[in-house]
Amino acid sequence: MSEHQMPTGRAASEAAKAAVRKQSELEVLVRARYPLIYVVTWEEQRLLRQVADIATRLDKKLFEWSITTGLVAGGTSIQSQKQRDSATQDPLVALDSVIESVEPALYVFKDFHPFLRGQNMSVVRRLREIAASMKNTYKTIVMVSPMFEMPPEMEKDLTVLDFDLPREKELAVLLGRVIDEVKDNPKLDVQTDARTREQIIHALLGLTLAEAENVLAKTLVRNRSLGPDSVEVIHGEKKQIIRKSGLLEYYDAQENIDAVGGLDALKNWLLRRAVAFTDEARAFGLPAPKGVLLLGVQGCGKSLMAKAISMAWQLPLLRFDVGRVFGSLVGSSEHNIRRAIQVAESVAPVVLWLDEIDKAFRGSRSSGGNTDGGTSARVFGTFLTWLSEKTKPVFVVSTANDVSALPPELLRKGRFDEIFFVDLPSTAERKDIFRVHLGRRKLDASRFDLDVLAAKSSGYSGAEIEEAVVSSLFDMFYEKQEMTTESLVRGIGQTVPLSKTMSEDMESLREWARGRARPATSPELATDGGMTSRKLEL
Repeated sequence: MSEHQMPTGRAASEAAKAAVRKQSELEVLVRARYPLIYVVTWEEQRLLRQVADIATRLDKKLFEWSITTGLVAGGTSIQSQKQRDSATQDPLVALDSVIESVEPALYVFKDFHPFLRGQNMSVVRRLREIAASMKNTYKTIVMVSPMFEMPPEMEKDLTVLDFDLPREKELAVLLGRVIDEVKDNPKLDVQTDARTREQIIHALLGLTLAEAENVLAKTLVRNRSLGPDSVEVIHGEKKQIIRKSGLLEYYDAQENIDAVGGLDALKNWLLRRAVAFTDEARAFGLPAPKGVLLLGVQGCGKSLMAKAISMAWQLPLLRFDVGRVFGSLVGSSEHNIRRAIQVAESVAPVVLWLDEIDKAFRGSRSSGGNTDGGTSARVFGTFLTWLSEKTKPVFVVSTANDVSALPPELLRKGRFDEIFFVDLPSTAERKDIFRVHLGRRKLDASRFDLDVLAAKSSGYSGAEIEEAVVSSLFDMFYEKQEMTTESLVRGIGQTVPLSKTMSEDMESLREWARGRARPATSPELATDGGMTSRKLEL
């Protein structure tokens, strides 16, 4: 750049700020001469590439250490046996070599965490001595491991850094490279439009680069193409990640949103937010939706709607069983809730389903968790903080039946985007529910008098209507007769609805929801059984 092209004044200042922003957090720590940096990541090779780039920019040498190779020059292949120094396989000898060296360098110690636990006090002590002696040198030790081990003695000497999983830009580069490598293969169709590429890249979020490359190869072998079907293959790969965690369950949702009878206001709200996970929405300034809390009567479709959201938005559905969080060891429950959150965020965008959250966190209310030493309160507090502050696109769907058991902190604005009340289905909704369940059993709904069935099932929940259909189907199969409106009416009469046995509790729930929650059914359809009606006469 010539002298007259050099940025001056404000332009120079902006250019300098832009250059600083481009630096990774790791490079900032190296430039600041932090002596010991601990990077927690599964992506060792990706981190090594970044460290090599930093070493090149700062004109430093690069060395790598592992228990199998000892201390070797950076980039030495595993086949290069001549470069191996067997003496430095001992971690103390390797650390001594770092101290003795006088040239500016970066040292990457791989899987060093086993030497930071138990009785390895000599290693811990040597690291503390290195931390004190290297602060005025141009040498840095970067320890990389998928596991985190922090001896108490090193809390003030060690800097811990999380190495983020690849984002959209890096995954887009990977996808482009894979397409370029196979585009000339006549057996493969890799012609993709911008929308399909965006869907594939979003589905790959949460995978390491190695996992992403593997699953792209898998979908090419299976489908012979890169298209919308690739998203299902990628979600299958994420299923393996969830299964390994042991805290979350990957739920294979098969329910379409059209299979949920009624709840038109809730459906419309959800469909308007289906586009919020796209790049176009982010460019428009839309944040990813946080979640929704579904309160209401048992058996009226709350859990079914959680499954349908996953299908409608084409996102993985994770079921979070809070019971798995509470472990027997002191402190393990708090660790488990943080681990479950990390796993959910690592595979985002995703739908996280907490069924019957009122039962899950019942112990955190009133007594402050005194019955379990405060564990429930601490776990609940961690979850609440995450709900308010999360930035990753994890859409939380929580369902609850007992409002009195819900902590008030959960209901305040900012935790969820909206709170919906799901009431007993109205006449129009009951007709829709009968139509859905008859169609699911391969029966033509037009052959039945849906007006009569809806009238006879006043006060019934969706689950009770389904049970009436199934019960009648059993009877007709046994009697070798066809299903009729009359047989369904008999099936309805054999069931006593929950709205009759628990009418006082149900009315109390309605009273609470008025003014506090948004009806899941629009006023036009809620002609009976809904929040706009008087108390049911059953």
